[in-house]
Amino acid sequence: MKYWLGLGLALMLMACGGDETTTGASTATATVASSSSGAGGSATTSSGQGGSGAGPAKTVFGGDRAVTLHVPSDYDPASAAPLLILLHGYSASGGAQNSYWGLQSKALERGMLYAYPDGTTDPTSKQFWNATDACCDFGNSGVDDSSYLRALVEEIQASYNVDPKRIYFTGHSNGSYMSFRMACDHADLIAGIAGLAGAMWSDPTKCPASEAVNVLHIHGDNDQTIAYAGSPNYPSAPDSVAFWAQKGDCDAMPTDGAPIDIEGGISGAETTVSSYAGCKAGGAAELWTIVGGGHIPSIGANWMPSMLDWLLAHPKP
Repeated sequence: MKYWLGLGLALMLMACGGDETTTGASTATATVASSSSGAGGSATTSSGQGGSGAGPAKTVFGGDRAVTLHVPSDYDPASAAPLLILLHGYSASGGAQNSYWGLQSKALERGMLYAYPDGTTDPTSKQFWNATDACCDFGNSGVDDSSYLRALVEEIQASYNVDPKRIYFTGHSNGSYMSFRMACDHADLIAGIAGLAGAMWSDPTKCPASEAVNVLHIHGDNDQTIAYAGSPNYPSAPDSVAFWAQKGDCDAMPTDGAPIDIEGGISGAETTVSSYAGCKAGGAAELWTIVGGGHIPSIGANWMPSMLDWLLAHPKP
């Protein structure tokens, strides 16, 4: 059954218009205004040096799907920098997603090259990523977002000194599905992903990952849009992580760590941490469960720093 995966970004400080509809069980949509720069981020430099040091490098990539690359003010072309790509949820935009998460300044502070591209538009005028059979090419366009995003990374690599061991994807809902898809299709390229409220393929044979990828998945156990426990269309949050734990030759069962506080609207350390031990280098697998958390959680002060630090601690071997 097809269902809408909305971000409902009314939580953002910027006044984006929203609407919510229901189609079947646990269905929501939201229409958000696009933002070309996002909020709360550091200014983008337009004169970063490319990997060759031959002169000013461009900051707009992606051809007719233009994407602005945000470059740390202290970027040095002589030093390889990590690259982070943020993927928005269904009906959202890269700029709106960036504003909701407040990710830009945190990424730049950590020396990360950073971009938040947009998906294409479906017949209902909502932007989406063609990620898995469950999400979200509801108009059957067949757009190859997997190849587009890999080409985007490679185009950035041609102009900037990107560390090949620290290329990361992150995303929410449809963007989390797409991050899983990128790990499946481009394990040779991607060091790690960190997703919120998405899932893997329902059929694991559709994930042809050639090697392990570091995976952090975050999910509220009260998510009414993408059920934590899964559905006939997609696996549960624990099963989505377990797939990658197996790929990483981790121990058969995860262990629980100390809970953490990342959700701003729930008091205390509301998020449990379940991680697999014994993984080979480059194959870490971890699940953060927001106890009582929904599909559009409040982003606490510790969330983005914790997530980014986890990714940077897990490069390719």
